[in-house]
Amino acid sequence: MRMMTAMMTAMTAMTAMTAGAMLSGCATTTGAGRPVAIEREAITYETAPCFGTCPVYAVTVQPDGSGVFEGKRHTAVSGTRAFTASPDAYRAFAAALGPYRPVGERLVQPGTPDCRNAPTDMPSVDVRWSELSGAAHHLSFYRGCGQGNEAMAAALASAPDLLPIAGFIGKR
Repeated sequence: MRMMTAMMTAMTAMTAMTAGAMLSGCATTTGAGRPVAIEREAITYETAPCFGTCPVYAVTVQPDGSGVFEGKRHTAVSGTRAFTASPDAYRAFAAALGPYRPVGERLVQPGTPDCRNAPTDMPSVDVRWSELSGAAHHLSFYRGCGQGNEAMAAALASAPDLLPIAGFIGKR
């Protein structure tokens, strides 16, 4: 009986380890209910226009470091350019944005609970996390909503510096 119980315990442990290994590429959630970045997830970071010459661009990066930059307005490069970052650069970019990755969609815009009184004509940032399964998570952050959201504003402003796209963006 002891031997049979030991065998069943070992089989259960092996099944759990195998399932864990199989699921390691899937999204999971933190204790705070936020999804954790996965190794099969593309991240798109897109800026919107402001009243002035703010650079307007979109950049999408894959976990293997392959990426596409699209300069739209007021960037050093117009149009689409491919780039390659290291997987470590992807992970650093994902880690910088990760604390603000919502489950589903989060809007930090004037009139929302996270932004009651904001100046106008500021740019915004949209970040989309797209899983291989088709699930997507979206954060829209209006930069005028920085009061009370200082850490998020700083992380969103500095995240592109972790990718090799400064030459595409130009002066900011």
